[in-house]
Amino acid sequence: MRKPRRFFQQQGQKQQKARNAAKSARTFDLHAIARRAMEKYGFESSFPPAVMRAMDSLDERLPEREIRRVRDLRGLLWSSIDNHDTMDLDQIECCEAGQDGEINVKVAIADVDAYVPKGSVPDMHARKSTTSVYTGIETYPMLPDRLSKGLSSLFPDQDRLAMVIEFAVLPNGQVRPGQIYPAVVRNKAKLVYEEIGAWLEGTGPMPQAIAGSKILEAQLRLQNAASLRLGKYRVGQGALELESLEARAVIENEQVLGLVVIEENLARHIIENFMIAANGVMSGYLERAGIPTIQRVVRLPKDWPEIVRLAKLKGTQLPHSPNALSLSLFLAKQRKLDPERFPDLSLTIVKLIGNGEYVMYDKKKPIGHFCLAVRSYTHSTAPNRRYVDLIIQRLVKAALAKTPSPYGKKELEQAAFACTEREMAAKKVERFMTKAEAAVLLTGKIGQTFDAIVTGASDRGIYARLFEPPVEGRLVRFAKVRVGQKIRVTLVNLDPQNGFIDFELAR
Repeated sequence: MRKPRRFFQQQGQKQQKARNAAKSARTFDLHAIARRAMEKYGFESSFPPAVMRAMDSLDERLPEREIRRVRDLRGLLWSSIDNHDTMDLDQIECCEAGQDGEINVKVAIADVDAYVPKGSVPDMHARKSTTSVYTGIETYPMLPDRLSKGLSSLFPDQDRLAMVIEFAVLPNGQVRPGQIYPAVVRNKAKLVYEEIGAWLEGTGPMPQAIAGSKILEAQLRLQNAASLRLGKYRVGQGALELESLEARAVIENEQVLGLVVIEENLARHIIENFMIAANGVMSGYLERAGIPTIQRVVRLPKDWPEIVRLAKLKGTQLPHSPNALSLSLFLAKQRKLDPERFPDLSLTIVKLIGNGEYVMYDKKKPIGHFCLAVRSYTHSTAPNRRYVDLIIQRLVKAALAKTPSPYGKKELEQAAFACTEREMAAKKVERFMTKAEAAVLLTGKIGQTFDAIVTGASDRGIYARLFEPPVEGRLVRFAKVRVGQKIRVTLVNLDPQNGFIDFELAR
């Protein structure tokens, strides 16, 4: 007897569900996926034996041996604010009230050069990769853990070598540069962004790390006051307050449990504002020293007319020529009017401005940093994780000692190009792994519908991001939609191995 059509449809549906269930049960080796991504973009996923042998010979007593030659600042109330699981601490800070309402800030940067001299085996390896790569499931550090998470990490209750940058924050938020010098420091408290941010904002309790310490409490409130000044002044000068929904996978026991969006808060602003100020002081010092150096730049927007058109669609007329202050005011207005869509507007603006890059500084043709609205800027606060910061550290040491620069102009040009190229490659690895981990999280949910927002359109297709979890994918078989439009989508395809997530408009 011939079976009715509905019977075959039901059988097909059962088979599809079985395939989905099997796919859901499949274990994806995210470590293997990450290694393949690293190799695809030209990174090594492990350190050569020669580098590891060099780590074994590092002098653990170096701070003790150097204490007679550098300043002893171990008695100051240094603290760090970072992610709860961060071990490679590059930066700690402390501050005190000065005269006439000024706030005097000290930022200590890990002295990585003390352990990794130019031309050493670890240095040559770091010069090749130029950056640590963060894949979620695993971090591939620029330098081995014994150094970056050990001897040069500014971890609490350890004597560490550092380069200290001093500056004063004036009542109006301007920065007056101070001294730069080597020192021995000792971190007194490892603090966490979310806990400190919630406490400062009045939405959470005082963290256990500072409970009972009135001195540390006062110190952090003073840091926050300095940060607020710095941020307000920078925005007034035209610095762009951009926002992105940067999602990070929550992974436990090799399983992706979810995606969390990194929230902005006052604690993150402290580190960001102190970092920007310290980098500006460092860049200005090298300029005045008159030696060739590398700067971090963001050129004038590559597509300002499109930014003007986008602003006009939202009721704002921008100048015909690139103007950071006008763009900053437009962004501030949009953040208030439409906070839900603002991260996607920010991402669009970032793409239209173009990427940051490293260049050798030319005093005759300074480029500046359009997004920060500053003329002189570099990267110097993360030498455990970025090679250009290690170069800057060596240049500053040479300037302080009044010795010849360890780098010639040609070498700096090559290093700037390599650091830019490797940074872009690292971002591709990290974006791919975010997609792969998101695909693993959604495994077993094909056919389910979600609320989403259209985030972009390009030659490659239309893209949408789910509101929960914050996963972005390609929209296939779509009707006409516009960027910023809220839609309902159905998950139709996943491929964690290749980082593919496909949606279609829900029917």
